[in-house]
Amino acid sequence: MNKRGVDSELASVIVVSLLLLGTCNGNVIDKCGGLSYNYYDKACPQLQHIVRASLSSAFLLDPSSPPALLRLMFHDCQVQGCDASILVDQPTEMDSAKNFGIRKRELIGAVKAALELVCPKQVSCADVIILAAREAVALSGGPLIAVPLGRKDAVSTPGSHVADALLPPATADVDSVLRLFGAKGMTVEESVAIMGAHTLGVTHCNNAMQRFNNTSKSAKDNIDPQFEKLIRLACPQSFPFSSKYTFILNDQTSTIFDTNYYENTIGGRGPLRVDTEMATDPRTQPFVRAFAADPNLFLRSFSSAFVKLSCSNVLTGTRGNVRSVCHKVN
Repeated sequence: MNKRGVDSELASVIVVSLLLLGTCNGNVIDKCGGLSYNYYDKACPQLQHIVRASLSSAFLLDPSSPPALLRLMFHDCQVQGCDASILVDQPTEMDSAKNFGIRKRELIGAVKAALELVCPKQVSCADVIILAAREAVALSGGPLIAVPLGRKDAVSTPGSHVADALLPPATADVDSVLRLFGAKGMTVEESVAIMGAHTLGVTHCNNAMQRFNNTSKSAKDNIDPQFEKLIRLACPQSFPFSSKYTFILNDQTSTIFDTNYYENTIGGRGPLRVDTEMATDPRTQPFVRAFAADPNLFLRSFSSAFVKLSCSNVLTGTRGNVRSVCHKVN
């Protein structure tokens, strides 16, 4: 990259960071449970460079890694808080059917191993998950979000029944999504923005098809008939195909963090029920249309929502600890 490119990228990072610092010093950072933007400045000053260097090659080799890491963050933060409990092998949340498709946990372990060589016993696996998800957004063309750090790792893990109860189903509607993110302090605008993470990656056919197997008419309303035909064609239900292992792209640019998700939502081309409902529900429709028309507004709102999600039920201080390896508690 030439000097102009570096300067441009740095300027973008500074602008986004200042915007978020201005927001987080008020309503958000107060709810972050003692996290800090300079938590590792002395303990591990190379932290963010090591995380990016560790993930960049993985993202190049496997473009499905960024959405996988974003989903990993959401599923970790939703169940017991952002505490890396999802990485623990036994007992495990991963037995939950709602964690089907969760991948790339080993990438977090690889980043952690690289950090242990330079900053032993300093950086929590919980913080690595958040930083990896942040890199997933940034390296896919989205903003580099300033996130407060200092999370500790869980010393115990919930059973799969807890994940079953707390993770949303594939048939979730607008009401349940607004309640879910509202409980994390998000506004309706931020709740619609965080759903924009669906601009990356795929939807497994078993999740997409649950919508069409639902007897509720509202679950099928507003979908583009041609898109429904496309889903049914891409997701055959008969042997030897399995909807568990087939998938459809979330949008036409599924490796780029952009606003195509909202354009598809407006057109009735969302794979999941909530994707399509957001475009017609009077609470969410204005934001769907605003984000489709103004990418900068979407990026600002998504960044704020991302920080709020990353602060969900965090452990700090003497609550929790820093694991030596991510897949087992100390």
